[in-house]
Amino acid sequence: MQQPRKDPDRSQIWKPSVTVAAVVERDGRFLLVEEATNSGMRINQPAGHLEFGESLVQAVIRETLEETAHDFVPTALLGVYLMPTGTRADEVTYLRVAFTGELGNLHTERALDEGIVRTLWLRREEISARATDLRSPLVLRCVDDYRAGRRAPLDLLQYFPHP
Repeated sequence: MQQPRKDPDRSQIWKPSVTVAAVVERDGRFLLVEEATNSGMRINQPAGHLEFGESLVQAVIRETLEETAHDFVPTALLGVYLMPTGTRADEVTYLRVAFTGELGNLHTERALDEGIVRTLWLRREEISARATDLRSPLVLRCVDDYRAGRRAPLDLLQYFPHP
């Protein structure tokens, strides 16, 4: 006889930390940011956490502006990456949604986000040579996926704001 299904304890449901990232290439170089972290100086794509009430596209536009002072126009979905930082459910797992796109206006009067030291334009080989400085392995993986031509239309992403 099958046991009756119990409702799950909602406090025990595992939830990943959702982040977005912008992958921008110009003349064989990729836009990156150098940032001060608890682990020292790290290199990352313009990236950050999804905030309550915003769509994934809105989040990547906001994060790119905050970290580079550039407007960002997403043109395609590059990929969705699930990366646990440990082996237990209580350790952070990141769900990164990466976009490709074009840079727009530079807002020279705008200060970069706290912790962002500067922007960099690096070739794939230069990024790989600095692997120990990368914020995560996803930085290089996103570059490689971009170079492999991975793209999906933005309309795969749907956002249903609260009425």
